[in-house]
Amino acid sequence: MSNDVILKIDNVSLSFGGKKALIDLNVECRRGEIRAVIGPNGAGKTSLINCISGFYRPEKGEIYFEGKAISRLPAHDLPKLGIARTFQNLALYTGMTTLENIIAARHLRYSTNLVTGALFWKWARKEEVEQRAVAEEIIDFLELQSVRKQPVGNLPHGVRKRVELGRALALEPRLLLLDEPMTGMNVEEKEAMARFILDIHEKKGTTIILIEHDMGVVMDLAERIVVLDFGCRIAEGSPIEVQTNPEVMKAYLGTGKT
Repeated sequence: MSNDVILKIDNVSLSFGGKKALIDLNVECRRGEIRAVIGPNGAGKTSLINCISGFYRPEKGEIYFEGKAISRLPAHDLPKLGIARTFQNLALYTGMTTLENIIAARHLRYSTNLVTGALFWKWARKEEVEQRAVAEEIIDFLELQSVRKQPVGNLPHGVRKRVELGRALALEPRLLLLDEPMTGMNVEEKEAMARFILDIHEKKGTTIILIEHDMGVVMDLAERIVVLDFGCRIAEGSPIEVQTNPEVMKAYLGTGKT
């Protein structure tokens, strides 16, 4: 595998009963790019994200992250390797504040546990302060200062989407999987989220795989796009190449217009 390839989907298949979600899928993601995955409902987009993040295990094929086979690893091991994700349906601790939600994701960075924390209180306290400082930096980065102490369950949907993005960033990922990060947002909220995604890519150098139904957003953000239909890859290329591909227009856009 080339050093330029951070993620490789190698001949992956997945099915649920008699329904095939992914069929002999082959995709490579280059280090440092924003790669979009698009397709109609039921095309296999979220199934692919779930396989990469360890929630599903492929029936056939293998997934490689930085050259390491990961498709048989438990989901909780993947953030340690540098993979983080957001969810199509929000998965936050609604009774906890914005700050507490983001700090909760820092648990992988703690070197102390219950015993060492009790024996070496000053050491544990110092580490807690350091982790809180990282969370505060993320809050500043995503412009969440005004809601840092508010329970997440009381926040508007668009702000909660930003909190979930912050929680993923707290894991310091090299590969960030975004499953419809703009669903349910208005135009202004989408523009803000698009700006944050670009900032993450440019300032942190994070590789991003993006699932999104808003084609305008996809065309503006993605460097390369892979198109799925019924679990198969039907097209791949630059936004212009994909936008003018007849198979894509037939399966996804539904018209011959660009």
